[in-house]
Amino acid sequence: MKKIVLTGGGTAGHVTPNIALLPSLKEAGYDVHYIGSYDGIEKRLIEDYEIPYYGISTGKFRRYFDLKNFTDPLRVLKGYSEARKILKQICPDVIFSKGGFVSVPVVRAAHSLGIPCIIHESDMTPGLANKLCIPVAEKVCCNFPETLQLLPAEKAVLTGSPIRAELRQGNRIAALDLCGFTANKPVVMVIGGSLGAAAINKTVREALPKLLEDFQVIHICGKEKIDNLLLNVPGYKQFEYVKAELKDLFALADVVISRAGANAICELLALRKPNVLIPLSAKSSRGDQILNARSFEAQGFSLVIDEDDLVDSILVEKVHEVYFSRQMYMNAMDKSNQLGSIQAIMKLIDDAAAKQL
Repeated sequence: MKKIVLTGGGTAGHVTPNIALLPSLKEAGYDVHYIGSYDGIEKRLIEDYEIPYYGISTGKFRRYFDLKNFTDPLRVLKGYSEARKILKQICPDVIFSKGGFVSVPVVRAAHSLGIPCIIHESDMTPGLANKLCIPVAEKVCCNFPETLQLLPAEKAVLTGSPIRAELRQGNRIAALDLCGFTANKPVVMVIGGSLGAAAINKTVREALPKLLEDFQVIHICGKEKIDNLLLNVPGYKQFEYVKAELKDLFALADVVISRAGANAICELLALRKPNVLIPLSAKSSRGDQILNARSFEAQGFSLVIDEDDLVDSILVEKVHEVYFSRQMYMNAMDKSNQLGSIQAIMKLIDDAAAKQL
Protein backbone atom coordinates (compact mmCIF):
# COMPACT_ATOMS: atom_id res chain seq x y z
CA MET A 1 0.00 0.00 0.00
CA LYS A 2 1.21 3.51 -0.85
CA LYS A 3 1.83 5.68 2.20
CA ILE A 4 1.51 9.43 2.57
CA VAL A 5 2.20 11.77 5.47
CA LEU A 6 0.17 14.97 5.66
CA THR A 7 1.44 17.91 7.69
CA GLY A 8 0.40 21.47 8.47
CA GLY A 9 -1.02 23.30 11.42
CA GLY A 10 -1.26 26.34 13.65
CA THR A 11 -4.60 27.50 12.26
CA ALA A 12 -7.57 25.71 10.70
CA GLY A 13 -6.53 27.07 7.30
CA HIS A 14 -3.38 24.93 7.46
CA VAL A 15 -5.43 21.79 8.16
CA THR A 16 -8.77 21.86 6.31
CA PRO A 17 -7.20 21.49 2.82
CA ASN A 18 -5.49 18.32 4.06
CA ILE A 19 -8.86 17.08 5.30
CA ALA A 20 -10.35 17.88 1.89
CA LEU A 21 -7.86 15.49 0.27
CA LEU A 22 -8.67 12.53 2.54
CA PRO A 23 -11.52 10.95 0.52
CA SER A 24 -9.48 11.01 -2.69
CA LEU A 25 -6.36 9.73 -0.95
CA LYS A 26 -8.25 6.80 0.56
CA GLU A 27 -10.00 6.06 -2.73
CA ALA A 28 -6.58 5.96 -4.40
CA GLY A 29 -5.38 3.41 -1.83
CA TYR A 30 -3.10 5.54 0.32
CA ASP A 31 -2.34 4.69 3.92
CA VAL A 32 -2.60 8.18 5.45
CA HIS A 33 -0.67 9.49 8.49
CA TYR A 34 -0.53 12.99 9.98
CA ILE A 35 2.31 14.87 11.70
CA GLY A 36 1.42 18.02 13.62
CA SER A 37 2.31 19.78 16.84
CA TYR A 38 1.76 18.22 20.25
CA ASP A 39 -1.49 20.02 21.05
CA GLY A 40 -2.26 22.33 18.13
CA ILE A 41 -5.64 22.83 16.47
CA GLU A 42 -4.60 20.27 13.84
CA LYS A 43 -4.72 17.51 16.45
CA ARG A 44 -8.32 18.37 17.36
CA LEU A 45 -9.41 18.62 13.73
CA ILE A 46 -7.78 15.37 12.61
CA GLU A 47 -8.93 13.19 15.52
CA ASP A 48 -12.38 12.68 13.93
CA TYR A 49 -10.90 10.98 10.85
CA GLU A 50 -9.30 7.87 12.39
CA ILE A 51 -5.85 8.73 11.04
CA PRO A 52 -2.67 7.97 13.00
CA TYR A 53 -1.48 11.28 14.46
CA TYR A 54 2.05 12.07 15.60
CA GLY A 55 2.94 15.18 17.59
CA ILE A 56 6.33 16.89 17.35
CA SER A 57 7.96 19.91 18.93
CA THR A 58 7.66 23.13 16.96
CA GLY A 59 8.61 26.77 17.21
CA LYS A 60 7.66 29.94 15.41
CA PHE A 61 9.93 31.90 13.07
CA ARG A 62 9.36 35.60 13.75
CA ARG A 63 10.35 38.70 11.83
CA TYR A 64 10.28 40.77 15.03
CA PHE A 65 12.13 40.69 18.35
CA ASP A 66 10.80 38.27 20.94
CA LEU A 67 12.58 36.42 23.72
CA LYS A 68 11.18 33.19 22.30
CA ASN A 69 13.38 33.75 19.25
CA PHE A 70 16.22 32.43 21.40
CA THR A 71 14.42 29.23 22.45
CA ASP A 72 12.16 28.36 19.52
CA PRO A 73 15.06 27.30 17.22
CA LEU A 74 15.85 24.60 19.78
CA ARG A 75 12.23 23.43 19.62
CA VAL A 76 12.45 23.29 15.82
CA LEU A 77 15.63 21.22 15.99
CA LYS A 78 13.92 18.87 18.42
CA GLY A 79 10.95 18.66 16.03
CA TYR A 80 13.29 17.86 13.16
CA SER A 81 14.80 14.98 15.12
CA GLU A 82 11.35 13.71 16.12
CA ALA A 83 10.07 13.98 12.54
CA ARG A 84 13.03 11.98 11.17
CA LYS A 85 12.35 9.24 13.69
CA ILE A 86 8.64 9.13 12.84
CA LEU A 87 9.27 9.15 9.08
CA LYS A 88 11.76 6.30 9.38
CA GLN A 89 9.06 4.36 11.23
CA ILE A 90 6.30 5.08 8.69
CA CYS A 91 8.43 4.97 5.50
CA PRO A 92 6.03 7.12 3.44
CA ASP A 93 6.24 7.40 -0.32
CA VAL A 94 5.39 11.10 -0.34
CA ILE A 95 4.72 14.09 1.95
CA PHE A 96 2.00 16.69 1.37
CA SER A 97 2.45 19.87 3.41
CA LYS A 98 -0.12 22.61 3.84
CA GLY A 99 2.27 24.91 5.67
CA GLY A 100 2.45 26.46 9.09
CA PHE A 101 5.54 26.29 11.23
CA VAL A 102 5.06 22.65 12.23
CA SER A 103 5.60 21.72 8.58
CA VAL A 104 9.18 23.02 8.41
CA PRO A 105 10.89 20.27 10.46
CA VAL A 106 8.72 17.63 8.74
CA VAL A 107 9.54 18.73 5.19
CA ARG A 108 13.22 19.22 5.98
CA ALA A 109 13.43 15.82 7.68
CA ALA A 110 11.68 14.16 4.74
CA HIS A 111 14.13 15.71 2.30
CA SER A 112 17.05 14.41 4.35
CA LEU A 113 15.57 10.92 3.99
CA GLY A 114 14.97 11.21 0.24
CA ILE A 115 11.16 11.40 0.55
CA PRO A 116 9.57 13.72 -2.06
CA CYS A 117 7.50 16.63 -0.73
CA ILE A 118 4.60 18.45 -2.36
CA ILE A 119 3.81 21.72 -0.58
CA HIS A 120 0.88 24.10 -0.95
CA GLU A 121 0.94 27.88 -0.60
CA SER A 122 -2.52 29.36 -0.20
CA ASP A 123 -1.72 33.07 -0.09
CA MET A 124 -0.65 35.25 -2.96
CA THR A 125 2.85 35.66 -1.50
CA PRO A 126 4.60 32.70 0.17
CA GLY A 127 4.74 32.71 3.96
CA LEU A 128 7.99 32.32 5.87
CA ALA A 129 7.41 28.64 6.73
CA ASN A 130 6.88 27.72 3.09
CA LYS A 131 9.86 29.87 2.02
CA LEU A 132 12.00 27.61 4.19
CA CYS A 133 10.49 24.52 2.54
CA ILE A 134 10.39 25.58 -1.12
CA PRO A 135 14.11 24.87 -1.78
CA VAL A 136 13.66 21.17 -0.92
CA ALA A 137 10.13 20.68 -2.31
CA GLU A 138 9.47 18.73 -5.49
CA LYS A 139 6.42 20.82 -6.43
CA VAL A 140 4.77 23.93 -4.98
CA CYS A 141 1.01 24.31 -5.43
CA CYS A 142 -0.61 27.76 -5.32
CA ASN A 143 -4.00 29.50 -5.57
CA PHE A 144 -3.31 32.73 -7.45
CA PRO A 145 -1.81 33.26 -10.92
CA GLU A 146 0.27 36.10 -9.46
CA THR A 147 2.03 33.62 -7.15
CA LEU A 148 3.58 31.71 -10.05
CA GLN A 149 5.95 34.62 -10.64
CA LEU A 150 7.27 34.31 -7.05
CA LEU A 151 8.10 30.59 -7.22
CA PRO A 152 10.74 28.54 -9.04
CA ALA A 153 9.30 27.99 -12.51
CA GLU A 154 10.14 24.27 -12.56
CA LYS A 155 8.28 23.69 -9.27
CA ALA A 156 5.26 26.01 -9.43
CA VAL A 157 1.81 24.61 -10.25
CA LEU A 158 -1.44 26.60 -10.17
CA THR A 159 -3.89 24.17 -8.56
CA GLY A 160 -6.27 26.19 -6.40
CA SER A 161 -7.12 25.12 -2.86
CA PRO A 162 -8.70 21.75 -1.95
CA ILE A 163 -12.24 22.25 -0.66
CA ARG A 164 -14.00 19.69 1.49
CA ALA A 165 -16.78 18.03 -0.52
CA GLU A 166 -18.93 17.86 2.60
CA LEU A 167 -19.25 21.66 2.63
CA ARG A 168 -21.42 21.39 -0.48
CA GLN A 169 -23.81 19.00 1.28
CA GLY A 170 -25.32 21.30 3.91
CA ASN A 171 -28.90 21.12 5.12
CA ARG A 172 -30.58 24.51 5.38
CA ILE A 173 -33.43 23.19 7.53
CA ALA A 174 -30.98 21.66 10.01
CA ALA A 175 -29.27 25.05 10.33
CA LEU A 176 -32.59 26.82 10.93
CA ASP A 177 -33.31 24.37 13.75
CA LEU A 178 -29.81 24.71 15.20
CA CYS A 179 -30.01 28.51 15.28
CA GLY A 180 -33.70 28.84 16.10
CA PHE A 181 -34.16 31.13 13.08
CA THR A 182 -37.19 31.80 10.93
CA ALA A 183 -37.19 30.74 7.26
CA ASN A 184 -38.50 34.04 5.87
CA LYS A 185 -35.62 36.39 6.80
CA PRO A 186 -32.17 36.38 5.15
CA VAL A 187 -29.09 35.27 7.09
CA VAL A 188 -25.65 36.85 7.45
CA MET A 189 -22.86 34.58 8.69
CA VAL A 190 -19.76 36.05 10.33
CA ILE A 191 -16.51 34.05 10.36
CA GLY A 192 -13.44 35.53 12.02
CA GLY A 193 -11.19 32.50 11.69
CA SER A 194 -10.52 29.63 14.10
CA LEU A 195 -9.07 31.99 16.71
CA GLY A 196 -11.71 34.67 16.25
CA ALA A 197 -11.19 38.30 15.20
CA ALA A 198 -11.58 40.92 17.93
CA ALA A 199 -12.14 43.88 15.60
CA ILE A 200 -14.82 42.06 13.58
CA ASN A 201 -16.52 40.70 16.70
CA LYS A 202 -16.70 44.17 18.25
CA THR A 203 -18.04 45.86 15.11
CA VAL A 204 -20.60 43.15 14.37
CA ARG A 205 -21.99 43.43 17.88
CA GLU A 206 -22.14 47.22 17.62
CA ALA A 207 -23.98 46.82 14.30
CA LEU A 208 -26.42 44.21 15.58
CA PRO A 209 -29.40 46.55 16.19
CA LYS A 210 -29.29 47.70 12.55
CA LEU A 211 -28.37 44.32 11.06
CA LEU A 212 -31.18 42.54 12.88
CA GLU A 213 -33.74 44.86 11.32
CA ASP A 214 -33.25 43.06 7.98
CA PHE A 215 -31.16 39.96 8.70
CA GLN A 216 -30.61 37.13 11.11
CA VAL A 217 -26.97 36.77 12.16
CA ILE A 218 -24.84 33.67 12.73
CA HIS A 219 -21.63 34.70 14.51
CA ILE A 220 -18.70 32.26 14.70
CA CYS A 221 -16.66 34.37 17.06
CA GLY A 222 -13.74 32.19 18.25
CA LYS A 223 -12.72 30.36 21.38
CA GLU A 224 -13.86 32.07 24.59
CA LYS A 225 -15.27 34.99 22.55
CA ILE A 226 -18.98 34.41 23.28
CA ASP A 227 -20.74 37.52 24.64
CA ASN A 228 -22.96 36.19 27.41
CA LEU A 229 -25.00 39.41 27.50
CA LEU A 230 -26.21 38.68 23.95
CA LEU A 231 -27.12 35.01 24.37
CA ASN A 232 -30.87 35.62 24.24
CA VAL A 233 -31.06 38.21 21.47
CA PRO A 234 -33.65 37.00 18.92
CA GLY A 235 -32.16 36.36 15.48
CA TYR A 236 -28.55 36.28 16.75
CA LYS A 237 -26.74 32.98 17.31
CA GLN A 238 -23.14 32.75 18.55
CA PHE A 239 -20.70 29.84 18.25
CA GLU A 240 -17.11 29.62 19.49
CA TYR A 241 -16.19 27.21 16.70
CA VAL A 242 -18.15 24.94 14.38
CA LYS A 243 -17.13 21.60 12.89
CA ALA A 244 -19.80 19.18 11.63
CA GLU A 245 -22.53 21.82 11.48
CA LEU A 246 -20.51 24.26 9.35
CA LYS A 247 -21.85 22.85 6.09
CA ASP A 248 -25.42 23.44 7.29
CA LEU A 249 -24.67 27.01 8.36
CA PHE A 250 -23.10 27.73 4.97
CA ALA A 251 -26.21 26.37 3.27
CA LEU A 252 -28.33 28.81 5.28
CA ALA A 253 -26.14 31.90 4.79
CA ASP A 254 -27.10 34.49 2.15
CA VAL A 255 -24.07 36.72 2.81
CA VAL A 256 -20.82 35.91 4.61
CA ILE A 257 -18.58 38.36 6.47
CA SER A 258 -15.08 36.91 6.70
CA ARG A 259 -11.40 37.50 7.14
CA ALA A 260 -9.45 36.97 3.90
CA GLY A 261 -7.35 33.93 4.65
CA ALA A 262 -6.87 32.14 1.35
CA ASN A 263 -8.52 28.86 2.33
CA ALA A 264 -11.53 30.64 3.81
CA ILE A 265 -12.15 32.72 0.70
CA CYS A 266 -11.62 29.74 -1.59
CA GLU A 267 -14.38 27.96 0.30
CA LEU A 268 -16.66 30.96 -0.26
CA LEU A 269 -15.82 30.85 -3.95
CA ALA A 270 -16.52 27.13 -4.23
CA LEU A 271 -19.86 27.56 -2.43
CA ARG A 272 -20.80 30.69 -4.43
CA LYS A 273 -21.40 32.73 -1.28
CA PRO A 274 -21.57 36.53 -1.77
CA ASN A 275 -19.24 38.01 0.81
CA VAL A 276 -17.77 41.01 2.57
CA LEU A 277 -14.06 40.52 3.27
CA ILE A 278 -12.27 42.30 6.11
CA PRO A 279 -8.59 41.39 5.70
CA LEU A 280 -6.22 41.48 8.63
CA SER A 281 -4.43 44.82 8.53
CA ALA A 282 -0.81 45.18 7.48
CA LYS A 283 -0.04 46.39 11.03
CA SER A 284 -0.97 42.95 12.38
CA SER A 285 0.28 40.72 9.56
CA ARG A 286 2.56 40.54 6.55
CA GLY A 287 -0.30 41.88 4.40
CA ASP A 288 -1.17 38.61 2.65
CA GLN A 289 -4.89 38.86 3.45
CA ILE A 290 -5.06 42.31 1.87
CA LEU A 291 -3.59 40.95 -1.37
CA ASN A 292 -5.95 37.95 -1.29
CA ALA A 293 -8.99 40.16 -0.74
CA ARG A 294 -8.12 42.66 -3.44
CA SER A 295 -7.61 39.85 -5.95
CA PHE A 296 -11.06 38.45 -5.18
CA GLU A 297 -12.59 41.93 -5.35
CA ALA A 298 -10.98 42.54 -8.74
CA GLN A 299 -12.44 39.26 -10.02
CA GLY A 300 -15.90 40.31 -8.86
CA PHE A 301 -16.20 37.70 -6.10
CA SER A 302 -16.12 39.97 -3.03
CA LEU A 303 -16.57 43.41 -1.53
CA VAL A 304 -13.68 44.53 0.71
CA ILE A 305 -13.59 46.73 3.81
CA ASP A 306 -10.16 47.69 5.13
CA GLU A 307 -9.91 47.00 8.84
CA ASP A 308 -8.80 50.60 9.47
CA ASP A 309 -12.13 51.77 7.97
CA LEU A 310 -14.27 49.26 9.87
CA VAL A 311 -17.12 50.85 11.79
CA ASP A 312 -20.64 49.58 12.37
CA SER A 313 -22.34 51.95 9.91
CA ILE A 314 -20.03 50.98 7.03
CA LEU A 315 -20.44 47.29 7.81
CA VAL A 316 -24.23 47.56 7.71
CA GLU A 317 -24.09 49.52 4.45
CA LYS A 318 -21.77 47.02 2.74
CA VAL A 319 -23.74 43.96 3.89
CA HIS A 320 -26.88 45.45 2.37
CA GLU A 321 -24.99 46.32 -0.82
CA VAL A 322 -23.73 42.75 -1.25
CA TYR A 323 -27.10 41.22 -0.39
CA PHE A 324 -29.01 43.26 -2.96
CA SER A 325 -26.31 42.59 -5.60
CA ARG A 326 -25.82 38.95 -4.63
CA GLN A 327 -26.70 37.52 -8.03
CA MET A 328 -23.96 39.60 -9.66
CA TYR A 329 -21.37 38.11 -7.28
CA MET A 330 -22.67 34.59 -7.82
CA ASN A 331 -22.52 34.99 -11.60
CA ALA A 332 -18.88 36.08 -11.37
CA MET A 333 -18.04 33.06 -9.23
CA ASP A 334 -19.72 30.76 -11.75
CA LYS A 335 -17.15 31.88 -14.33
CA SER A 336 -14.13 31.18 -12.12
CA ASN A 337 -11.59 28.62 -13.29
CA GLN A 338 -9.95 28.23 -9.86
CA LEU A 339 -11.62 24.87 -9.26
CA GLY A 340 -10.63 21.23 -9.79
CA SER A 341 -7.82 21.54 -7.25
CA ILE A 342 -8.17 18.10 -5.67
CA GLN A 343 -7.67 16.31 -9.00
CA ALA A 344 -4.65 18.47 -9.84
CA ILE A 345 -3.00 17.91 -6.46
CA MET A 346 -3.72 14.17 -6.50
CA LYS A 347 -1.89 13.88 -9.83
CA LEU A 348 1.17 15.59 -8.32
CA ILE A 349 1.04 13.29 -5.29
CA ASP A 350 0.68 10.18 -7.47
CA ASP A 351 3.55 11.22 -9.71
CA ALA A 352 5.84 11.84 -6.73
CA ALA A 353 4.88 8.58 -5.03
CA ALA A 354 5.42 6.60 -8.25
CA LYS A 355 9.08 7.65 -8.27
CA GLN A 356 9.55 5.82 -4.97
CA LEU A 357 8.20 2.50 -6.23
